[in-house]
Amino acid sequence: MPITDKDILFEDNHLIAINKRAGDIVQVDETGDEPLDEQVKKYIAKKYNKPNGAFLGVVHRLDRPVSGVILFAKTSKALERMNAAFKNREVKKTYWAVVRNKPEMESATLVHWLIKNPQKNVVTYYKSEVANSQRAELSYRLIGSLDGYFLLEVDPITGRSHQIRVQLSSMNCPIVGDNKYGYPRGSRKGSICLHARRLQFLHPVKKEPVNIFAKLPTDGFWERFENM
Repeated sequence: MPITDKDILFEDNHLIAINKRAGDIVQVDETGDEPLDEQVKKYIAKKYNKPNGAFLGVVHRLDRPVSGVILFAKTSKALERMNAAFKNREVKKTYWAVVRNKPEMESATLVHWLIKNPQKNVVTYYKSEVANSQRAELSYRLIGSLDGYFLLEVDPITGRSHQIRVQLSSMNCPIVGDNKYGYPRGSRKGSICLHARRLQFLHPVKKEPVNIFAKLPTDGFWERFENM
């Protein structure tokens, strides 16, 4: 489905944030499916009558089965500065995750060392550092439960591939629908119950605080958690 005004969470001359749908890929991959960055370029070109296309820089990524706020840069200056902000951990990212098993501790910080197998697109975690591993850290807290499901708010401190998915799975709390990391069955829609809920940062040009929220998907399941 093409990007429309209802998908836009924030936009100015420098940045545009989208409420990504689960199943969309951010950049082109071997599937050949149209990526989100191309969809956003088309949206900008049509909205502002740019027959030669529009510049768009990918600032960060979300896994294909994940929904929620994702930020793009509309200028090279904004892209460079936002890349630096992410690298320097000056951007606060907050996710919501639904799990079936209640964590032993209602809040905690998890630290692991991760290695990704690019051929299988799977990440393995280790409790101590091993060769070629990357340190991964996140904090979580239990914020609600509903019908035997548990809603966690997750703040990743590092930004590793599949980090939240594999780290929650490490404590026997795989994300609902994420059969790659331990949930017993996958979703027919190819989605998992992990949602990028909030993004907070200092605007790269205006130097003002920006706080972007993404509503939960309307899919018959997620929206029941909206008011928690």
